[in-house]
Amino acid sequence: MEDWNIQPLGEHLCIVTSPRHGFGTDACLLTHFTAPKHKDRVCDLCSGCGVIPLLMERHYAPAQVVGVEISPEGARQYQTALDRCGLTTHQSYLGDLRRLPKTMWEQFDVVSCNPPYFMAGSGEVSRVAEHRLARHEEGCTLDDVCQAAGRLLRYGGRFCLCQRPQRLAEVFSAMSRAGLEPKRMRLVSKRWDTPPWLVLVEGKKGAAPGLQVLPLLALYDENGLRPQAAEWTRIEGKD
Repeated sequence: MEDWNIQPLGEHLCIVTSPRHGFGTDACLLTHFTAPKHKDRVCDLCSGCGVIPLLMERHYAPAQVVGVEISPEGARQYQTALDRCGLTTHQSYLGDLRRLPKTMWEQFDVVSCNPPYFMAGSGEVSRVAEHRLARHEEGCTLDDVCQAAGRLLRYGGRFCLCQRPQRLAEVFSAMSRAGLEPKRMRLVSKRWDTPPWLVLVEGKKGAAPGLQVLPLLALYDENGLRPQAAEWTRIEGKD
């Protein structure tokens, strides 16, 4: 489409963005928090234009990645990037995460998701349908996301997601209902002295209780963007 933008991610890699399907810092942070291994089979839910799968390819090169997206345009943007990059280990899957076929169940080592942050009807609601699906729980709820991850993961597999800290109790409850034990958590703030704006959580299918709380990740200090944050949020061709 005429308002699609081809953005380089590195050598032989690109992403296709649009005013309706783009990405933010949270997607970059979730990619590195998830850190799939080279042998892993990964499914990314609420994949949008495929930014998390493509960043995973750039930094970790997992064995297989499937990006699930309910918006036809978002799925086409991801597929266009795959075609341009010649990535045969990736698949753009157009579908509803609540109704994924049983052939996909228990097939993945890792599931990731940057889900809608707001309940349906809460806060300021965009007039753009794609933005509403991405930001508000009109197409899926937090519980739907966790249930889907529980079905997709093999025993011992990992589910990683990001969410607003205000909903952390809901994240833990939804994971527990889906048979995913919270095992790792990290809060993210703009600066050391500001409240966290994001939480990254990993749950493990069938694991015993025991949560590791990682140090707070502050993105900025008095010198600007901190080195680790700069590396995690850097996009090739973008400041």
